[in-house]
This record gives sequence, C-alpha cells and structure tokens, in this order.
Amino acid sequence: MEIINLNSDKAKPRDETLNEPDSKKFFAGRVPKGFGRRPAQKTDENQTRMKQSVAGFSFITSIKPSPKNENRVNIFVDEKFAFSLDLAQVVDFKLKVGKTLSEKELKDLKKASNYGKLYQRTLEWVLSRPHSVRETRDYLKKKQFEKKEYGITDEDIEKVLETLLEKKYLDDQKFTEYYIENRFIKKGVSKKRLKLELAKKGISQETIENALIESGRDAAEEIKKVIRKKRARYDDEKLLQYLVRQGFNYELSKSILDES
Repeated sequence: MEIINLNSDKAKPRDETLNEPDSKKFFAGRVPKGFGRRPAQKTDENQTRMKQSVAGFSFITSIKPSPKNENRVNIFVDEKFAFSLDLAQVVDFKLKVGKTLSEKELKDLKKASNYGKLYQRTLEWVLSRPHSVRETRDYLKKKQFEKKEYGITDEDIEKVLETLLEKKYLDDQKFTEYYIENRFIKKGVSKKRLKLELAKKGISQETIENALIESGRDAAEEIKKVIRKKRARYDDEKLLQYLVRQGFNYELSKSILDES
C-alpha cells in the first residue's frame, strides 16, 4: 500500500485559476476551448519577433471576470486593461487569449463595449418600474448628452429600443394599463388628467381610451376620493373649483358634493 507524504506534491490540492462561481460556470464550457488560458510563456526574443511579424496589431493577453458584474469580463490587451464586454459579446466576437486585433477591430470592440454598458443600464432602468417607449428614448437621449465619451449614436439608441421591444421589456399597452391602475389610486384622479399625462409620455389616444375602458375606474368614485382627501382644507365652493381644475365634470362634482 502506497504511503502518501503529506508534504509531497501529491497531497497538495491543485490551484484554482478562478474562484468566482459565476466565472467558473462561464469558463467551464460556454466558449471555445482555450478561452481564458494564458498561452505558454515565450522568451523575450520570441515575443519581439512575433510582434515584429504582425506590426500594427495588438494581442489579447488576458480575459478575467469582472469583479463588479458577474455578466461581464475584462479584456486586457498588451498586458493593459482595454475594455469590458458581456459574456454574449465575448462569444459572438470569438475572443480568446492570444487573439490578434487590428486597430479597427480594437476600435470596434471598444464601441461594442460602450453599447453593452448603455444597453445594460437602460435595461436596469426599464426594469425599475414600467416605462413608455418615449420615456425610454428620452432617457437614452439624456445619456447620449451626458456620456459623450461613449460616442452614443442615434442608431445605437434605436437599436437598444428595438431590442427592448423585441424582448417585451417595453410595451406601451401594458405600461398604460399599469399607469391607469396605479395613478393616484387612493387620492383619486380624473380621466381627463390621466389622458393628458399619458399623452405626454407618448401614448396614443386609442391606447389610452381602450385602457380606460378596461380599467373600470369610475368618475363618481374618484370624485369621492378627492372630497374625502380635501374636505378639511376647502369649503364646498372652493372644493368644487378644485375638482373642476382637476378635470372632473362640473355637474357631477356639484351633485356629489351636495349629497356628501
């Protein structure tokens, strides 16, 4: 029977190159063989000869999981951090350690990196609560102005919107239904005000009308909500004026006030 010396190399566990569980899953089989491995060390002379033979090109020298985002990896070119990409982009561009990049390819990858960041941030913003397409376009336009170093183009903006629509993260019909159902649910709100607010968010009149019909919000009940909320602050005359300014029908508001 073989006796293992605890101090021998056989008893020592192998070093793990990557410790982050998400990175392990990714590197385990989602990309081509050899991805993420450092090539065998070459002598300075061989490295110099290699670079001289492909003058004007850069080399991917390392690909590491991002410590801030488990869905992105950091790309190092010529031993320096160059940009980050999401996992799908790495696969799409077939990137791996040792791959040579021309100046144009490097520029295109950096642009893809910026686009990926823009899409991710917009997705997080959209998922924070329902938004209309116009609201999202305005958000992207703001980023275009604030992040000029990203080089965001109008084409990039439309591409982000198209992707979000395809994946059903943006849907004006569902947004309208959500807005009507939740807007001032306790305070009360008139249909006229809802129509004005939704129109400003880029929702078509047809979509608004259909959603209002389906919502079941009743004008009389909404008026009663407002009266209960404001009764202590206004007398009947001022309260009636307030209700009319909020878009409620004068006759209906007066009738409910007289009964209350």
